[in-house]
This record gives sequence, structure tokens and C-alpha cells, in this order.
Amino acid sequence: MELGRRRDLGSALGLAPAPAKPGQEPRPGAGAGAGAGAGAPGAVRARRFVLCLYLVGFLGCWSDVVGRRSSLLACILLSALGYLILGASTSVFLFALARVPVGIFKHTLSISRALLSDLVAEKERPLVIGRFNTASSVGFILGPMVGGYLTELDDGFYLTAFICFSVFILNAGLVWLFPWSEVKLNSTKHGLRLGKSHALLGKTDREVQEAATRRGTTVSGKPARLPWMEVVSTLRDMKSLIVSEMWDIFLVRLLMGVAVMLYYSNFVLALEERFGVRPKTTGYLISYSSALGALAGFTLGPILRLYKHNSHAVLLHSSVLTFTLLLLYSTAHTMGIVVFSSTLLSFSTAIGRTCITDLQLTVGGAQASGTLIGMGQSVTAVGRVIAPLLSGVAQEVSPCGPPSLGAALALVAIIVMSVSRPRCGGDGSDKLKSE
Repeated sequence: MELGRRRDLGSALGLAPAPAKPGQEPRPGAGAGAGAGAGAPGAVRARRFVLCLYLVGFLGCWSDVVGRRSSLLACILLSALGYLILGASTSVFLFALARVPVGIFKHTLSISRALLSDLVAEKERPLVIGRFNTASSVGFILGPMVGGYLTELDDGFYLTAFICFSVFILNAGLVWLFPWSEVKLNSTKHGLRLGKSHALLGKTDREVQEAATRRGTTVSGKPARLPWMEVVSTLRDMKSLIVSEMWDIFLVRLLMGVAVMLYYSNFVLALEERFGVRPKTTGYLISYSSALGALAGFTLGPILRLYKHNSHAVLLHSSVLTFTLLLLYSTAHTMGIVVFSSTLLSFSTAIGRTCITDLQLTVGGAQASGTLIGMGQSVTAVGRVIAPLLSGVAQEVSPCGPPSLGAALALVAIIVMSVSRPRCGGDGSDKLKSE
């Protein structure tokens, strides 16, 4: 059954063994034969692309092996170090050096989402992640306002950097004081599984880490491997995750992400050229849309109850709404239509982001939640590279070019979701029962 195979992704990622089913043939390219076509040019290009994703999605992977607490503390403290160096920088070299730890380790949001997926039941996960995204959005709205005010003061840049350092240290203290011994992992109905008969429902974070360390002994009879070896093993198996197992979900995430980025890429310039709107007014409209996007997290509860917790259906319909609104915006003749489309886009895109994350965890298995969320962030990062290039080409044709191209990409994503619906659609609870 395709669904059962995809729910066992935690095994494919090296976090649990993947027992062969009776009469089941090994998948092509698995095991020792995986390198048969490694010399082909297409395989080389695919390997380079996957290696790029490894670099971006490493820390989502790392938290699955060493635990959320250790990875969170490491990321927070090293990010704080980066802002401390930034605040004390007196040369361009130190300024550039300070960005290195921040760029590598500031992935606390991804690890926090993985932690939330461990702590809540599957049906509650979209609602909790939606509220988490709301809190994050409020931070992104208030942060530039406070930072802009502080930078206008004497030595405001350095003051802002030291305040950021202090906030990260405060966060590290909160993580350290969090009652991890009382944490109950309740990510799925059957609990986190590190082996065929090792259900860890109700165990603490420390016990889960110990079980992960003992996995090599309890399952295969071999000595336990070090955490860094587990990470390397997990990274080595990500190619099957991207190429064969969940390609449709990651493709939808990439297409919808690029579509929305194209909408925002020339928003200010397009409104000025099409309607003569001043950048200041456009800024107010962007802030208005951001505030609505932050509030969209509170609407997920009623929407999910209406759809009976079918994340695939919510994602499909929100993507259809996004496609319609992008098309409407690209053909708008009045500012009223622009404001109307921007208002609804704030809700549809926020809901879509939450549902695609929940769908990744539902289909892929929460036992690899850190890796899955990290890979999703990697796909989004690839979209951030592609979107400006496509926007520049489309902008040469017309100011309406980028949003029109975004609507076309959203339509492709809708088609992909419609075709793959028999394999990944349906209620999450039904999927658990089918296993």
C-alpha cells in the first residue's frame, strides 16, 4: 500500500529500521545497487542539488538524532555569539564573520516546529503550528519597527545587536529551565517509533534520546553509533525522501512558495506603475496584509473542523483560492480589487503554509519531524533563489508578469495535488487506522 510505505519514512531516514514486507521486492536503486547509475550526468546533477539541500536542512536532521533540547540550545547560543560579534565588530571582516554563525545556526523556528509536532496530537498539530506561526508573524511585524527606532539613536546599530544577543541568551535560559523531564511525546496515535516494537509514547525527551542511541544495539545487535554518525547516515538517505517518496509534496511547496514570492517581488513597483500609488501607501498595505496573515492562524481551528481535519483538502482549496486571487490581482484595474485580493491572499497563503507542513508530517511520519521540517525549509530556500530570477524575466514583459507567472505556477501545483490525491489525500486519522 502506497500510504503505508510513505508513512514509514522515519525508517527510510535512518531513524528506524525498515523491515521488508512478505513478498515485497526491494525498490530500484535501494541498497547496494543504488550507485549503479551514479556516473550518469543526470545523477551527478541530482547529487549536487541534493548536497545543496543537505547544507540548508542539516539542523532539522540533527535535532532528530541528538534531541530537541540540545539542538535548540546549540542553535540559540551560537546565534547569540554571532550577534555579540556583530555588536563588537570594528571592521568589515568582523562584520562578515558575525554573519557566519547566525546564518548557519539560526534555525530555531524549524526546530521549535518539530518540537511542537512531538508534543501535540496529530489532529491538534495544524492548529498549534498555526498559532505558532501567528506568534512568529507578530515578531516579524514588531521587530523591524523596534529595530528601526533603535538604529536612529546614537550607536543604535550596536545597541540593537546587543539587545538581540540578550534576547537569545534569555531564550537559552528558558529552554534550559523548561521542564523537559515532564514532557510527554504524543506526536501520533501510536507514538514515536524508533523500531518495530519500540513504541515511545509517553516517554521523556531524555528517554527518547537514550533509545535513539541504543537503536543500533537493540535492533541490529551492532554497537551503538555516535550521534554524528547517525546524522551522516540520515543525510545519506535523504535522496530517496526527495526524489521518490514525497516528491509531490515538496514540489507543491516549491511551486506555491515561488508563486507567492513572485506576487511580492515587484509589489511596490507594480502598484506605482499601474496605479500611481506612492511607496508609503504601499507600505501601509503590506503591513495591513502582514497583520491579517498573523491573525489567520486563529481561523485554522474552525476551518479544520469544517474539513474534518483533512489537511490535503484544506491545502488544495487554499491553493485554488491563491491561484484565483493572483489571477485577479494581475488583471485588476482598480485599487479596490488590489486591496480585496491582498486581504484574502493573506489568509490563503498563511493557511496553506501551515497545511503543507502538517501534510509533510502526516505523510512522512512524525518520528522524522525535524528532518521533514528542515527539508521543507530547504525547498523554500531554493524557491527564494529561483523567484527573483523569474521575476526579473517576467518584469521585462509587463508589470503584471510576475503575479501572472505566479498564478500559472499555482495552477501547476493544483494539478499535481489533484493527480496525487488518491495517494496522499484523506483524513489523517484514517491513515493511522489503515496501518
